[in-house]
Amino acid sequence: MGNPVIIDTGPLIAIIDQRDAQHRWAIDQLKVLEPPFITCEAVVSESLFLLSSTRHGVPTLLQMMQEDLIRVAFNLDEHLTAVTRLITKYHDVPMSLADASLVRMSELHDRARIFTLDSDFKRYRRHGRQAIPLIYPAP
Repeated sequence: MGNPVIIDTGPLIAIIDQRDAQHRWAIDQLKVLEPPFITCEAVVSESLFLLSSTRHGVPTLLQMMQEDLIRVAFNLDEHLTAVTRLITKYHDVPMSLADASLVRMSELHDRARIFTLDSDFKRYRRHGRQAIPLIYPAP
């Protein structure tokens, strides 16, 4: 995978839920980004929970995964020490397990960008000091 796009919960919800305020922006990004998008199980879990009240939300996300548009590409067991370090470092934010996993994924895939709606990613740093390349809506 050359330059993967790491997808966060916000854009997944926005893509699927037409009522989401960022739906149009997220759909526009799909026109220029190349799947599969990679993510972690924590993002999938958050997304499934948040989509449970959206008509066809859960089946749509699961179908996207079955069609390999969204791919879980992170093993928490292998990266628990690094994820723990990130959560500890950003305890004041506070950083979620999903966010820490995505930051760790950006460290593993150096040319990756994180597709997110979460402004906290502007504060997070990978490898201790590097800004993370983001796909983020203009203010």
